[in-house]
Amino acid sequence: MLTLKRKHLIWVMCLLVGMGYFGAMSNLEIHYFWKSLIAFIPVQMAAIAYVTALRWSRS
Repeated sequence: MLTLKRKHLIWVMCLLVGMGYFGAMSNLEIHYFWKSLIAFIPVQMAAIAYVTALRWSRS
């Protein structure tokens, strides 16, 4: 039987959430400019979390 490790489960969960998020974004009826800005909010949040985690691990 296939055993999934914690890291793989996190990747699968992130993939599913990402697919759902971008699927919902594609159905919004707003201006393309605002849609493109809203679509990159998860990328910006991930970058902030990554930089914050790096700073905490160095301290």
